[in-house]
Order: sequence, then structure tokens, then C-alpha cells
Amino acid sequence: MTGDLAVELDRVVDRLRGMPLTKLSAPWPPYPSRAAGARALAQRLADAAADVSGEPRRVVPDVGDSAVGDQVAVTGADLIALEPPEELAHFAANAVREVRLTL
Repeated sequence: MTGDLAVELDRVVDRLRGMPLTKLSAPWPPYPSRAAGARALAQRLADAAADVSGEPRRVVPDVGDSAVGDQVAVTGADLIALEPPEELAHFAANAVREVRLTL
């Protein structure tokens, strides 16, 4: 199932990295912007990785809208590297897919 997560992750990261900053910063309900929504996704992926590894959860910092694609890429890759349980990988792949389809 991490294969599905990897595919969806690549797709959403490509879309985020190629998106103009004006579009990333535009409102995207329920978030104030697409970047904020993508950052929330990065946080969910980071939280899942922390839970799988038994490490404490940490806040994904806001380092600017232009870096949000990289943040999603890194947090997703961290989760995939941990080989999460199938149910969690499926949940994460669906979360990434939902974001991609609404961008």
C-alpha cells in the first residue's frame, strides 16, 4: 500500500511545486490558503510518522508558501520509509489524494 501513497505523494508534490505563488496563497476553504492546507497535510503525515516510530509529534514549521511542496515531500517520504501498517498507509494515501483532487 505504500506504493499507492508514493504515487499520490509524487502527484501532489509535483502540483504544489509547479503552482504559482499567487495560487498557493489564494483562499482555499476551509483553510486560509492552498499552502496552509498543504501544510496541514504535511503535519498529518509527520504526525503519522511520529506515531509509527514512537517518537514525539513535532510541529511542521511554516517556512513560507514556496516550500510547502518540499515539506509534503519530506514528511511523506519519512512516513513511507517507516513502512507503516497497511491501514495507515491507505489512510495517508487517501488524505494525499483528496488534497490533490481539490488543488
